[in-house]
Amino acid sequence: MARYLALVYGALNYLGFLAVFLYLIGFVGNFVVPRSVDHGPPAPVGLAIVIDVALVALFGVQHSVMARPGFKRWLTRVLPESIERSTYVLASNLVLALLFWQWRPIPTTIWNLTMPAERTVLWGLFWIGWAVALASTFMISHVDLVGLRQVYLAWQGRAYSHVGFHARALYRVVRHPLMLGFVFAFWATPTMTAGHLLFAVAATGYILIAVQFEERDLIAALGDEYLRYRRQVPMIVPVRRRGALRRTVAGRIGPRPGMRT
Repeated sequence: MARYLALVYGALNYLGFLAVFLYLIGFVGNFVVPRSVDHGPPAPVGLAIVIDVALVALFGVQHSVMARPGFKRWLTRVLPESIERSTYVLASNLVLALLFWQWRPIPTTIWNLTMPAERTVLWGLFWIGWAVALASTFMISHVDLVGLRQVYLAWQGRAYSHVGFHARALYRVVRHPLMLGFVFAFWATPTMTAGHLLFAVAATGYILIAVQFEERDLIAALGDEYLRYRRQVPMIVPVRRRGALRRTVAGRIGPRPGMRT
């Protein structure tokens, strides 16, 4: 019975992830969803800044702390290891839902591009960013990243094994294409308000901090193999370093955190 419950738990949290991911696109892009980065309950500017920064910081703390190996070891003393990742996904969903609900817009316009060509280019970069972010998860292991593989293996009565990392596709261009996709998605907009700018700056700042923690964990897991990869491939900005990536980097690591670190 426990194996079936774990499978249902993982599947429900994955459906929640899909809903939150789609809402995040609408939230940043200001369409379809009832509350977005520029549409929501009004508040004085000072109070809005405090609330919005606190919401992004809360997401950052949850995402980074729960992704650390030490926290995972502690959590698996309380919960079955098979649902540790699904619990991480659940917590991320809840924190993002809170952000969507409590975000306070700051409507002051920073820029507003009116030429059709300019707007088309920026909307194109917006959608490219989301496509890159989503595609990056499949270049490692999407089902492992969202906890489905773990609960499926438990349902089958099989032991979990870490997915080997290979520097394939976009991971041969930058080490964190998932984060690069989010940066494009958060910044590419033809109409930038002060609230949207605050969100983009805060989220980008979190990303730059989060990848430092992630890289530390990857070095601990892969050692010299990841250090060589890091010397050859840039972190987020796709500017090629001297010397091409000559061989695939493989090793045992857990699911990569990405706007989830």
